[in-house]
Amino acid sequence: MTASTPFFPAEWRIESASQIADTVAGTVFEVTRAGGEVDVVKVLKEKVLGDSLRGADFITWRDGVGCIRLIARSQNMLLMEHAGKVTLRDHMDVHGDMEATRIAAEVLKEYHRPCDVRPPASLLPLPCYFASLFRKAEEERGYGVSSPFTEAADLAQALIADQRDIRPLHGDLHHENIMLGPRGWLIIDPAGLIGDAALDVANMFSNPLDRFDLTRSEERIASMAEIFAETLGRDVRTILRYAFAYGCLSASWHEEDGNIGDRDDELAVAAAVHNVLSQV
Repeated sequence: MTASTPFFPAEWRIESASQIADTVAGTVFEVTRAGGEVDVVKVLKEKVLGDSLRGADFITWRDGVGCIRLIARSQNMLLMEHAGKVTLRDHMDVHGDMEATRIAAEVLKEYHRPCDVRPPASLLPLPCYFASLFRKAEEERGYGVSSPFTEAADLAQALIADQRDIRPLHGDLHHENIMLGPRGWLIIDPAGLIGDAALDVANMFSNPLDRFDLTRSEERIASMAEIFAETLGRDVRTILRYAFAYGCLSASWHEEDGNIGDRDDELAVAAAVHNVLSQV
């Protein structure tokens, strides 16, 4: 192990480690343990530690169903099953967007399967999740402005007041968080929410982030909405309404972080979703 490699708990019996990713949420190491097992360790970053620990609670609760397994945790470190090296984005680049969407729908069904174990108390409810959008909309109203943020905030309030099929949610489902490994397609890096199941597909409409030809395509948006509506047993309008509200929520996060280009990209996706919604 190098000087930059953290000290892992002795009981994890890690013999070698190499860094494979460094994200906003944490630094990820591929590790080999004394028994020959190849797993991953994620060292969580302080800025988003609370969100990451909620995700760890979700993984523990899901216990391997459609999701990677959490093997052990120690303070800011998570020892987890290796999910594989092929992302749904990789698969999409070879096999096409439609197949990727259908795979995401099947993965969704798997990790949404009923569980007899009580969900973790730490999961974030949707009123808290949408807080940034509500703040942004209140600011806009203070200036006497009507905008996508104000419309989306009103819509989010209505959706939250009429939630159906409330369950634990991944909360950040996209093409890089679905991996193909020895146990098939699994989710990684959940945000750990609880609320209407229809919210859990909203981020898929904004991804892959660099594929504007897809994310702003009204034909693709309509097709995805049909697939996810069928998967969840919901109506298309509800799927699209959550997608629009989420797009504006994501834009409000980017504005808070000073990422104006990313904000505008999200608003462009939200506008395309809004156009489709107006036609159904």
